[in-house]
This record gives sequence, structure tokens and C-alpha cells, in this order.
Amino acid sequence: MSAQPFSIGFSPCPNDTFIFHGLVSGLVSTPGFTLQPPVLADVESLNQWAMEGRLDITKLSFHALGHVLDHYTLLSAGAALGRGCGPLLISREELDPAGLSQQTIAVPGHFTTAAMLLRLCYPGCGSVRAMRFDQIMPALAAGDVAAGVIIHESRFTYPNYGLRLITDLGEWWEKTTGHPIPLGGIAARRSLGSETIAAIEMAIRDSLRHAYARPERAQAYIRSHAQELDDHVIRSHIGLYVNEYSLDLGREGMAAVQEFLMRGVAGGVFADLPRFPVKGDVS
Repeated sequence: MSAQPFSIGFSPCPNDTFIFHGLVSGLVSTPGFTLQPPVLADVESLNQWAMEGRLDITKLSFHALGHVLDHYTLLSAGAALGRGCGPLLISREELDPAGLSQQTIAVPGHFTTAAMLLRLCYPGCGSVRAMRFDQIMPALAAGDVAAGVIIHESRFTYPNYGLRLITDLGEWWEKTTGHPIPLGGIAARRSLGSETIAAIEMAIRDSLRHAYARPERAQAYIRSHAQELDDHVIRSHIGLYVNEYSLDLGREGMAAVQEFLMRGVAGGVFADLPRFPVKGDVS
């Protein structure tokens, strides 16, 4: 394995900082590899950087994963996938979903899972406007857009802005497919090789186990990056987005990812899938 430090990026959201605190703070073993200081950025920036091949190890949306499978492979540790945790389509005024084709809808980035779910659920939806996830609710409250798809902590706080739910896109996905909703995962550059990729995956899994065993050690790190500082919101966020799939996607999780990507092919989001997104395929 190479001793060259690897670049790594993930979001500042509590689920990611909870998972990665032990790894980037030197609290778990990283046999055979070292890491550069982590880059924390919003998920759409990470998606764009993955398409540019900028980072060795990166969090990214499963939508973006479908565009980079030639160069990255999905790890089975560190993912955000589950039930009752999908993006929400919301508005300020009462809005009939049948009228969405005439509206401008804010999405937290063109390559987010949220944007793809909107397209799958409402194929005839109107124009979308990409903006950073934490700007969507203020834009809705100000009347700058008619509707918006929100993610992360916004799921817990949108009623505070006087906003209302149109569609729970995650619930739509679960009812339509029977699968949990795959939101985002961790990908590693294929060129790192299978041995190094396996070591990285194990270190991420150990980091999450450390966080579960000693959650108080990660609190300051989580709070220093969180958009919402309310302790209840942070705990709710971690409880919703970090679960057994974060430790290991397993067959059920991988099946959900595959279903999501194949529906993207059927819906014209991807021309084709060059590879099945599993860690073992790193050729």
C-alpha cells in the first residue's frame, strides 16, 4: 500500500461528522495509508469534484455516483440510506402537484439524489433552480421560488419557516419500489486498488463504531460544522441518517442503490451504467 496521504471529503452535516470524526481525528487505526486534512463541503460541491476526479475518497450523492462509476467504486461503509429519511418537496403557498410543470422548483444541486427523485416522481415538473441546500427555505419564505426540495436538518425545521409539505419523496420511493431510499454514499478512486480500498472501508467502519461507543467525544466536532446548533435537531439528524446501512450496506442496501441507478437509466438520467457499483470491482 502507498504511504502517500489520500485526500478525503465529506459534508459538514452531523451524520458525516459523526461517522468520520474518529477517522480524521486519529482515534482509529488506518493501517497502510494516511489521510490529508479532510475537506468539508456541501454535497453538490462534492458531487462536482467527484466528476472532476479531485478527491481520492469522497462522500457523494447516489445520483452523482451513476456518473462516475468508471473512476470510483462504492464502499459499503459510511452511507446514508434508510426509511423515513428522504428529501421533502415543500412550498410556502398551497400548491397542487399537478401544477408543478408551471413552477420553478429549487433543488440542492443538479446532481443530488433529491434532484433525481424529483425527476423520477414528477417527470413533467417545471424548471429547476440549483442552490445550496441551506438557502432553499429562505428562498421559499421570500417567495423567490414556488417550491423546493429540502434535505438534511431542514427536514426537522421547515415548519418554523411557515412552509408546508407537498410530497415526501422518500416515502414515494419506498411505496413505489419497496426499497429504502439511497441518499449518499462513500466512494473511493478505483486506482487505489482493492487492498487499499478494503483498508479504507474498514477504517470508516471502525470510526463509526467508535462514535457509537463514545458519542460524547465527537460532539464538539459535530457542533463546529452543523448548520443547526440545537442539540435535539443534531441528535435527530444523526438518529435518522446513521443506521445499520451506514455500517454495512449489505444486500438490501446494494439492491436499493442498484434499483435507484437502473431507474435513472430508464428515466433518461444516465445513458447507461458502465459498472455495477460494488467495492470489489476496482479493475
